[in-house]
Amino acid sequence: METPSFHQVLFPGEAEGYIQNLELFPLKDIGSPRWFKQHEYIEKLNMQAILNATGGQDEFVKELLVSLGKIPALIHEMILVEVWKVKIFPVLCQLQDFNPQITFPLYMVIHHEATIINLLETVMFHRESCEAAEDSVLDLVDYCHRKLALLAGRSENEDPPTEDRLTHAVDVNSSSVQEVQKQSAALEFEISLKALSVIRYITDHTDSVNLSALTRLLCTHNLPCVLVQLLEHCPWSRFSKGQLEKYIDGKWHQIPREDQIKMTKLDGQVWITLLNLLLRPECQRKYDFNSFNKSQLLKLRAFLTEVLIDQLPNLGELQRFLSQLAVTDPAPPKKDLILEQIPEMWNNIMKENSGKWKAVAKYQVKQAFNPSESELRQQAHRLAQTYNLDVIESLIPEKPKCGSCGSEAGKRCSRCQGEWYCRRECQVKHWPKHKKACQLMVDATEKLQRDLNIQA
Repeated sequence: METPSFHQVLFPGEAEGYIQNLELFPLKDIGSPRWFKQHEYIEKLNMQAILNATGGQDEFVKELLVSLGKIPALIHEMILVEVWKVKIFPVLCQLQDFNPQITFPLYMVIHHEATIINLLETVMFHRESCEAAEDSVLDLVDYCHRKLALLAGRSENEDPPTEDRLTHAVDVNSSSVQEVQKQSAALEFEISLKALSVIRYITDHTDSVNLSALTRLLCTHNLPCVLVQLLEHCPWSRFSKGQLEKYIDGKWHQIPREDQIKMTKLDGQVWITLLNLLLRPECQRKYDFNSFNKSQLLKLRAFLTEVLIDQLPNLGELQRFLSQLAVTDPAPPKKDLILEQIPEMWNNIMKENSGKWKAVAKYQVKQAFNPSESELRQQAHRLAQTYNLDVIESLIPEKPKCGSCGSEAGKRCSRCQGEWYCRRECQVKHWPKHKKACQLMVDATEKLQRDLNIQA
């Protein structure tokens, strides 16, 4: 079934032009007009790739990224923003003269990383995408490991960050900058979960990617033990007010008692990755089952219940492997003399900008995050075209629910565009409760418009 025209973000010819023009930027150019233009390209490519994948259509975005050899460019762009968030963003927040009236451009830079990892999650499902990554798959493996290590290293009793929590203690007076920090912390959690899916897809196709990728997964990063930590602490599950909640499709959901034993998609990604890394002969030959690694892996037996195996039958084979591992001591891997490739993107970016972090931050304050009135107007117009509301709503897996009765809804409030109703009677009934929130949304929209209409 073809996508309706109003849900089409890009046509194949447009997508080809966007992908062909993807380029590598130096760190100091993040936030520049050219960089924002590329950001818009990638946003549209991401939305179109999701529409194609979820609609079972021709995935021409994936095919073009592969044929034009641009997956390495995406990985470089993602790591560039990661370095910016680690090295430049904290410096920006500490600059005394940095108090932007409009923080949306700053947030777009932070959101850029999430957009790219989301696009990579969509296309790396396919073997040909993993092959097309070529040597940059090593950089992608290292990137995903950094995200998973942070996720697994969180305290067992620490709730995952949400938009109402500020996890970076920075001495700033601007509430607008603090709000961007909160949004960045919330996005970091979402990005880490996307990295889990990407690393699973890489392990699905280890026979097709760079030979050094398997070495980095098993030996350099000891990913099986990282995954054991994720299963133990399960950061996508929490208790709130005595009720179990799980993070599913980008939201926290209360889980009824009868569904608490069901495996979530995130649980499944961890288990499938472990199956790929522990049961394949080439992985068993390379992995060192020393006493520490063995003790960590044997913790998995406590999770392998009959109920879990019924949901993913392949786990029965993992259970048998662990039972055998418990009574044997596998021989250590042979230490052959090999030439191993190493990732370069992160190290090259760090080396090129070493000692220049404050200078880059000051340059970007003047050149990127202090736009003129005309630049703001132009940027607002282009972003409005990029983030088409009808398209965004078509990407949401759940149908809108009526704010009054909870039924599937087809009409929404004409003032705030944020609340949905199934019929006129429900809208009238709900208005006393919705009125205040509706007015707040309208006021916020008007304030944004006033900010963009800066007087000379």
